[in-house]
Amino acid sequence: MANKAVVSLTTGLEDTEKVMIALLVAVGAAESGRPTLTFLTKEAVRLAVTGVATGTACEGCPSIPELLKRYAAAGGIFYVCPICFNSKGLDPDTLIPGAEIQGTVPMWAWIGDDGATTFSY
Repeated sequence: MANKAVVSLTTGLEDTEKVMIALLVAVGAAESGRPTLTFLTKEAVRLAVTGVATGTACEGCPSIPELLKRYAAAGGIFYVCPICFNSKGLDPDTLIPGAEIQGTVPMWAWIGDDGATTFSY
């Protein structure tokens, strides 16, 4: 199969357009059959909490919940930075399906020796 894709996202709902673009890229990779991981850091970790990732970035844009649904349906996964998540006092029991508290070492293990195409937002 095609090589893996990793999308790194640092921004949360303070910039919905950036979130939407990162999710569009991740959805495109996952729906194309690439194993896809989105690594959430900084404010983006909040997107992995149930009920937070809501809204639409712009007129005519797909909604953030719609993109999350498509990403999950295509097998995409989220790794949520444990340092960022814990520093915000968030509850791991509230994670959305497909999201795991995982740091950089597990991310590199997931990438493996064959590498991955990466995008950062």
